[in-house]
Amino acid sequence: MPTADALRLAQEADLDLVEIAPMGKPPVCKLMDYGKFKYENAQKAREARRNQTNVIIKEMKLRPKIDSHDYETKKGHVVRFLKAGDKVKITIMFRGREQHRPELGFRLLQKLAEDVQELGFVESSPKQDGRNMVMVLGPNKKKADAKVDQQVAKEEKAAEREADQAAERAERATHTGPVAQKKERGRSENLDPEIDA
Repeated sequence: MPTADALRLAQEADLDLVEIAPMGKPPVCKLMDYGKFKYENAQKAREARRNQTNVIIKEMKLRPKIDSHDYETKKGHVVRFLKAGDKVKITIMFRGREQHRPELGFRLLQKLAEDVQELGFVESSPKQDGRNMVMVLGPNKKKADAKVDQQVAKEEKAAEREADQAAERAERATHTGPVAQKKERGRSENLDPEIDA
């Protein structure tokens, strides 16, 4: 259809002539309300941004001669990050003579990978990077699934807490023991006997 005819039809229908596929042979145009078209495209883009997941890389730094309690604490942080669906970059920092014993750091990284293998996998194997040795762990669950699991766990915990509180209230309501009767005191009992009234 000639462009002039298409423009005339758009004016008669009180719509806009919008070019949909400019690279087509011939280019494809459509009669529509352009404001509504822009709004719908913006809504689709916003929905796509909302549904995309951002993978965050968390970092945990260790030393080759780390104490067992400190190791457990750091491992707990790594477990928490992996449960949340984040990647974890483990860095072993070497100082001084420790640089001549990289196998200590390598063994520590392998031990950590074995300890958290049910939650994550080794995404990049241990590599020496100057004074540091680096390994990246990836989560087994996607971030969206991890968020759903966390939300479910939170709701279960809240329901359990509510049930406990309800049981406690019911216990208090049924447990009405004998109420101590107030002793009536005369005026003389309240006063010091040494003082004349």
